[in-house]
Amino acid sequence: MSGHSKWHSIKHKKAAVDAKRGKIFTRIIREITIAARLGGGDPESNPRLRTAIAAARDVNMPMKNIENAIKRGTGEIEGATYEEVVYEGYGPGGVAIMVEATTDNRNRTTAEIRHLFSKYNGSLGAVGCVSYLFSKKGIITVNKESIEEDRLLEAALEAGAEDVKTEDEGYQVITDQGQLQVVREGLEKAGVKVERAEVVNIPSTTKRVEGRDAETLLKLLDALEEHDDVQSVSSNFEMSDELLEQFK
Repeated sequence: MSGHSKWHSIKHKKAAVDAKRGKIFTRIIREITIAARLGGGDPESNPRLRTAIAAARDVNMPMKNIENAIKRGTGEIEGATYEEVVYEGYGPGGVAIMVEATTDNRNRTTAEIRHLFSKYNGSLGAVGCVSYLFSKKGIITVNKESIEEDRLLEAALEAGAEDVKTEDEGYQVITDQGQLQVVREGLEKAGVKVERAEVVNIPSTTKRVEGRDAETLLKLLDALEEHDDVQSVSSNFEMSDELLEQFK
């Protein structure tokens, strides 16, 4: 498994703890609110909202929370107005990093993200400096023990997926980002149990880091993940499994 893929898996294990603190709820609520504001409150005609609602259900979010987030997005009830911001920069060893955030105060968030990059020997760059290294894809994770690979591949292609990859901890069904929910629903109709579905930034090339650079990079990525306004962090690093295990 490549370094960034393994890190992605570790993040989801840590997310179980975050969910208990309500952090995952906060991130998903913001995504639902923004999706409803940009595309309307009807999930049938708003694919982004439909995907966000599915993510909320994956973590057992109460329906009342989902409904209120939609209403805040459509303006039916009052609430903070969030905007989306994408930060691009470099971490130790020249690793490319993309940070997607939602904020009600862009100046504050920008200053705090810049500080984190600087604190851990990174640098915040201009818009477009690393985004060309990533492409957005839908990733649907399926437990290996729940289905045979051949049957999953057949169901995935029938549902409109692009590919199926086998990783250490499960299958990954790759989709066009706009077809993520459609493919998920197709898989579920075929009897496939989905663990999670999300849109992620996939790097086209990777950069290996070792030693102190690797340790500092992981501290930077962790600090960015922990920031209240950050929705997701993407990177193109490669490193040894031993260092990644320490990150757990």
